[in-house]
Amino acid sequence: MGSVTHTDNGSSPAAEQAARGRAADTSRGEQTRQAIVASAIRLFGEAGYEKTTMRAIAADAGVSVGNAYYYFPAKEALVSEFYLELQREHLARVEPILRSGTSFGDRLAAILREGIEVWAPHHAFAGRFIGIAAVPGSPVSPFSAESGEARELATSIFHRLVDSTETKMDPQLRARLPQLLWLAQLGLVVYWVHDTTPGQRRTRAVVDLAVPYLEYLVGASRMKIFKPLTTRGLTLLDALWPHAAE
Repeated sequence: MGSVTHTDNGSSPAAEQAARGRAADTSRGEQTRQAIVASAIRLFGEAGYEKTTMRAIAADAGVSVGNAYYYFPAKEALVSEFYLELQREHLARVEPILRSGTSFGDRLAAILREGIEVWAPHHAFAGRFIGIAAVPGSPVSPFSAESGEARELATSIFHRLVDSTETKMDPQLRARLPQLLWLAQLGLVVYWVHDTTPGQRRTRAVVDLAVPYLEYLVGASRMKIFKPLTTRGLTLLDALWPHAAE
């Protein structure tokens, strides 16, 4: 009987070649996905979301229409992927901030500023995406089930920030603060979309002014006199939060 040669790690050459082939296919697949997303975002900005077809996106990306639909079954999926890429980039940029020993307020302000930097290249057409997300029932809404992964990435940043802070605060507030901070960031994005100042400097000024005020309120929540206000505020959050079961 013939023998099979094995490498030092116990795999046969044929198995290693097959593994390299799968890795290459995965790499090519990811490059194709990225090319489709890049083309879609550019065309959405140039021609508008409604006028941009999957056929045009596929042609711009240099792939077949069938291939484009294989990766993204609808245009909404492309917008969701774009949001997800932004969240991944933001998470990567704030890693050093989260690990730093600076104060709660300093880290929060730095996280929000990094978010502005991530969004900045897309300011010219970001309003169109906000409009798509604002449609009731839209799968690209930040509150939709389809946006779950992007939402979890975004809120994970604030969970890590709150979990690592030594700032004393009401325990109930500490448990819900990541959600509140995420909602605040959503509001900041909407403001940023409408900010026409050079480099959106007004949005940056809002961060600089609002974060110290927010830090003060968070610290004050531990005082008994503010307990009723904190409790009512969290009850309101429960009523508004569409994913309370999560």
